[in-house]
Amino acid sequence: MFPRFTRRHLCALALCAAAAPVLAQAPAAATASAAASTGSAQAYPDRPITLVVPFAAGSGTDAVARIVAQELGKRLKQPVVIDNKAGANAQIGVEFAAKAKPDGYTLLMATATSHSANPHLYKALRYDPIRDFTPIARTGILPFVLVTKPSLPVKNVKELIAYAKANPGKVSFAAPNSTSMLASEALGKMAGVELINVAYKSAPQAITDLLAGHLDMYVIDFAVGLPSIRSGKVRPLGLTLAQRSRLLPDVPPLADTIPGFDLSPWNGIFGPANLPKPIADRIATELRAVLADKETQEKFAVIGFDVLPSKSPEEFARYVSDQLAHWGKMVKLTGVQPE
Repeated sequence: MFPRFTRRHLCALALCAAAAPVLAQAPAAATASAAASTGSAQAYPDRPITLVVPFAAGSGTDAVARIVAQELGKRLKQPVVIDNKAGANAQIGVEFAAKAKPDGYTLLMATATSHSANPHLYKALRYDPIRDFTPIARTGILPFVLVTKPSLPVKNVKELIAYAKANPGKVSFAAPNSTSMLASEALGKMAGVELINVAYKSAPQAITDLLAGHLDMYVIDFAVGLPSIRSGKVRPLGLTLAQRSRLLPDVPPLADTIPGFDLSPWNGIFGPANLPKPIADRIATELRAVLADKETQEKFAVIGFDVLPSKSPEEFARYVSDQLAHWGKMVKLTGVQPE
């Protein structure tokens, strides 16, 4: 005897029969997708890579990025092309990179300005430093140094503070990026002096005006400032780092005069959010090899860059998070209000 099937039973059987081929294909499709993803990562890169620099050509970050691009390109066997997208205190270039396709062909050379300071300085930031990016590798620290025009009658930080107190509202500083601005504001607040903020779109413009005597002081990165320091065109007074630098061994940290002052401007490579881990790991591995090369280290030393690679993308991610919190405390200390 065969069971009797109602119309409802027959319809249900028909639906199951129709769905069976789709269900059977699902595991195969998932396997094929995973294989394609792995294959894509193994083939990476098969065309030129763009490294976005959110600052102008000639800036310290740009100088570091060009060395990284040249050497990383050699190891990846594909050109790494610099794309300077300056403006809005790094926001334009960073936002562009955040919106790029997460395939490893658009990378970002980000800094403490974009990922540590800006989030605390803007109410409506154009990007989220954590959510919108995949941290790949820290490259190092680009030390900043407080310099003044030679005609300013001060020879050290103590004398600068005394001069600023005697001339309230008359000592001006350049602010072409968040790092310079925050360091100068922190100096003024912690030393109890009134300083005038003069905004600039780029570091080269700021140093030009300082050399012309239109500004009194500038917390400048080594890459831009070292030539003028070594030629005696500007006077170095103190480092933003808590320790001395071998490149300027005679210049003390600002912390020697202003206890607790410590801002370490770092930079590193990021990809857009959801960058496949195999690709992020590949770039991180090749970048560590680049930073370990002695000849490359010498190139960095010339521009005043301290190599400090991260051990893994995960370690770099933790560092980025920690620095975001540290710079937030510094912003709160200075009393700077978000724009």
